[in-house]
Amino acid sequence: MSRILHILDHSLPLHSGYTFRTRAIMKAQISAGWDVAGLTGVRQYQHGETCAKPSAMAEGLTFHRTMATASGPAMLREWREVSALADAITHLHRDWPFDLLHAHSPSLNGLAAVWAAQRLKLPLLYEIRAFWEDAAVGNGTGRQGSIKYRMTRALENHVIARADAVAVICDGLRQDLIGRGVPADKITVSPNGVDLELFGNPPPRDTALAGKMGLTGKDVIGYIGSFYDYEGLDDLIAAMDHLSGAGKDAHLLIVGGGPMTERLKAQAAISAAAQRIHFVGRVPHDEVERYYSLIDILAYPRKSMRLTDLVTPLKPLEAMAQGRLVAASDVGGHRELIVDGVTGALFPAGDPHGAAATITRLFENRESWETRRQNARKFVERERSWKENIHRYDPVYHLLLGRDKCAKAA
Repeated sequence: MSRILHILDHSLPLHSGYTFRTRAIMKAQISAGWDVAGLTGVRQYQHGETCAKPSAMAEGLTFHRTMATASGPAMLREWREVSALADAITHLHRDWPFDLLHAHSPSLNGLAAVWAAQRLKLPLLYEIRAFWEDAAVGNGTGRQGSIKYRMTRALENHVIARADAVAVICDGLRQDLIGRGVPADKITVSPNGVDLELFGNPPPRDTALAGKMGLTGKDVIGYIGSFYDYEGLDDLIAAMDHLSGAGKDAHLLIVGGGPMTERLKAQAAISAAAQRIHFVGRVPHDEVERYYSLIDILAYPRKSMRLTDLVTPLKPLEAMAQGRLVAASDVGGHRELIVDGVTGALFPAGDPHGAAATITRLFENRESWETRRQNARKFVERERSWKENIHRYDPVYHLLLGRDKCAKAA
């Protein structure tokens, strides 16, 4: 049985879209017969884990830790992070000899894996979940075209060139890499998926929670996720003022948090629909399904920018798996997941009036809901279930492991 080591920025027991994708990949790979473990860099503790131990079990998965710290000015600190992670990979190989490195972005992880793979003479698959320079622009911590932006992009190109193969989560990222000159046959697409054991059984409406929230008998539009500017929640709040017809009395339920929280609350407070907009805040992961159960239409109003046009999000897929009706802006990442009028509804990005008109039409055509929900669920089962998605890695794993055996035999 071949052993795969996943190199990660952070992992369970921390909760994020990043860790949930990792969990799904590792669980599916174990079920498929691979022997897998994860190794996190020093940022595991910056993300919030407080108990530093060499290894940990979480949800039946094994995660090793880089037992080091990195300090100093930005570039020196990052260099030390990479060096510490590369050393941790090398040391782990002595105790748990693995056959292949599968490093996940950001590129600092990829660079550490490149160094370790060269030392250990092992094959490396580098997986890009997003271009982190674009993510920094999206969350307000970076500026497109800045020196840091260009350096981050150059480092990623360096890692891509030295990896044996590259995986991306969507076709938008694949096309961008091909545009940079990366050979198409070096790139594997392993899209975001859903663990149907976790999201496959929609919970019944939580009547007690509905009563507590003042939503008994109400139509509910909902958003569950992070509050970054690129998510477009300001457009969704603005759209509430323009709902009409069958949707004019709908409520908006917003679950989550982030850097835009106070600005969004201030915007909602002066809205004509203020009494119909409810902020819940962050909730424990095991409570999220209760809020999903209250929502008639899940709305994802992402703004149009490089990040959202290239990258497919996970939340709409989870909603579709649960049989929820999805309405989303027409950015490229959403168009890879949703066919307008078939598996959901699309509205113009950055256009509150357009969003309101689309949502109003949905409320006025309830007879179409069940068909769209069934279509969406079938799409997830057919093309976005981790049980199926995981096999997209198999050909590249076998290719790299085969090459490695040939090289060692020679």
